[in-house]
Amino acid sequence: MSQNNSREIARQKRKTRIRTRIFGTEQRPRLSVFRSAKHIYAQLVVDSTGSTILTASTLSPEIRVDLAGLKKSDAAKKVGELLGKKAVEKNIRKVVFDRNGFLYHGRVKALADGARESGLEF
Repeated sequence: MSQNNSREIARQKRKTRIRTRIFGTEQRPRLSVFRSAKHIYAQLVVDSTGSTILTASTLSPEIRVDLAGLKKSDAAKKVGELLGKKAVEKNIRKVVFDRNGFLYHGRVKALADGARESGLEF
């Protein structure tokens, strides 16, 4: 239990360091990623108003049936592609990537790659 707690404390410290430099605006919203044990969530946030523009996750009804039997990293890539597609439909091309304290590999990297393939720039 203490190991999990120290991991979470380390992630929160990384998150605080990252968030001092990253800020989402109307022209360039922040792409925030959260990774749990089973699912991955991504959202576009405008920090000046505190509002969320778009969301996508492994629980999204558009892709939930397609994710059955996929590895978690492949599912994360599909979530990134879905979010990128939704953003391009709303004429959002440039975002600021916020990995939320998670290390940039595995599922977080797969989500970022999927979003880039869909047309987002960061």
